[in-house]
Amino acid sequence: MLEGAALKNLRDRPLELLAELERRGRAVTASPENQPATGQEWVGVAMRMAGESYLIAREEVREVMGVPTPLTRVPGARAWILGLANVRGQLLPIIDLRQHLGGGPTPPSRNTRVVVANHRDVPAGLLVDEVLGFRRFADSDFGAERPTTIVPCARYLAGSFRHEGEIWPVLELRALLEDPSFINGAV
Repeated sequence: MLEGAALKNLRDRPLELLAELERRGRAVTASPENQPATGQEWVGVAMRMAGESYLIAREEVREVMGVPTPLTRVPGARAWILGLANVRGQLLPIIDLRQHLGGGPTPPSRNTRVVVANHRDVPAGLLVDEVLGFRRFADSDFGAERPTTIVPCARYLAGSFRHEGEIWPVLELRALLEDPSFINGAV
């Protein structure tokens, strides 16, 4: 009945519009070109820091959000601890990831985001230049090589994905969050 019906013709019939959108969505996700070619698929959150792209494993990220305001400054804390934010009733330390790693402070922009780490014991919101969304890679695209990056973070890289000539370093949040240099934020 709705095969080939233009979406604009359905704008006055919301239930039919939703049904058509669902049908089209299922058709796209079921098509062979949207399935991984071989083996398993790795999914990560892509982000930018100092002009470079990085990946964080999807399971290491709880959420991505805008920069919360206000931030309450923490006396005696290192400069990379920007402050505490009340996020849905929970206190969340906001950390300038780039500054903590030695790449200088993150310049604020409309694209600046906070990546909230999914760690049971160490709550942290990590300020980054930009979040680019999810990226999917075949497991076979992964290599243990740790590329040289502008921000000195090699000790926290789990390796990298190579796809279509691009290298995507994988930042291992667990290693970062459990490092004594991160946990001891006092001056």
